[in-house]
Amino acid sequence: MDTSMSDAIEAHGLEKSYRGGVKALRGVSFSVRKGTIFSLLGPNGAGKSTTLRILTTLSSPDAGEARVAGLDVVRQQAQVRLAIGYVSQKSAVDLAATGYENLALQGQLYGMRKADIQTRADELLDRFGLSGVHRRITQTYSGGMLRKLDVAMGLMHRPDVLFLDEPTTGLDPESRQAMWREIRRLGREEGLTVLLTTHYLDEADFLAERIAIVDQGRVAVEGTPDDLKRELKGDTVRVELVRPVSADTLRMVATELPALRELRCDGKTLRARVDSGERALPALLARLDACGATVAAATVARPSLDDVYLHHTGRVYLSQEEASPKCVRS
Repeated sequence: MDTSMSDAIEAHGLEKSYRGGVKALRGVSFSVRKGTIFSLLGPNGAGKSTTLRILTTLSSPDAGEARVAGLDVVRQQAQVRLAIGYVSQKSAVDLAATGYENLALQGQLYGMRKADIQTRADELLDRFGLSGVHRRITQTYSGGMLRKLDVAMGLMHRPDVLFLDEPTTGLDPESRQAMWREIRRLGREEGLTVLLTTHYLDEADFLAERIAIVDQGRVAVEGTPDDLKRELKGDTVRVELVRPVSADTLRMVATELPALRELRCDGKTLRARVDSGERALPALLARLDACGATVAAATVARPSLDDVYLHHTGRVYLSQEEASPKCVRS
């Protein structure tokens, strides 16, 4: 596989199955340019974490190839591990040690000199706002503090590529915003290559220069958030109903209002794509009223990543567990 000198990560045709015939990856391919923040976006079970495990040498693909920092993740595992930082969903912090001791141990594992360990640890503790608690046992840290320490540990040896698996899951809003700012600074001010997985649409939109939407083990679409949204011309109409409507009602609305594209109803939420929301919405509301449907709220907006996901996968993001009638017309 040829890897461009400007690519820090390249995956081609990655496949992975688990016991019982569960197909986690079905030919995942994408590339990440050096010095950029890239996000694998998708719901739980889409294949994001499996992809990261392969790229960080914690798992081997059944088929396909991948390179990280120019190194083959199967044939050059030891070199890959020295070139990367990896922050998994599960914290790697030793709760019986202090913040400083966790960072020092990480440095020792990577063969750093004692003087360099202290300098780098002090730098990271200050950067993540942990200087005042670095001598405290980490069992006393809050969830946000522990997650910051996790990321600091991944950066301890100055990796070429940093992998973050669901870095803000479980954090409160304030801690989440603080983590966003630090990740963005790492990529855009320091030029570090960052690949993060997330199931938060707003997180990918805010942080990533490019995203790949992963769905059922495949990359459904890849591009910049803005480009992907611009490809969906027109407006998105969203109507919140007091009660779900029948499939027959939806089919009637779809037939009588041909301006509506990609009309779907999930539970009590109706969505459609239109060329002009300000013209289409009054007609839609009138038609729903004539059918006896009660509207609680209605909005018209420019396309979002939620709309991108819906367009490319045919499903509403993070609502797969909800059984609801659907009417679709492309």
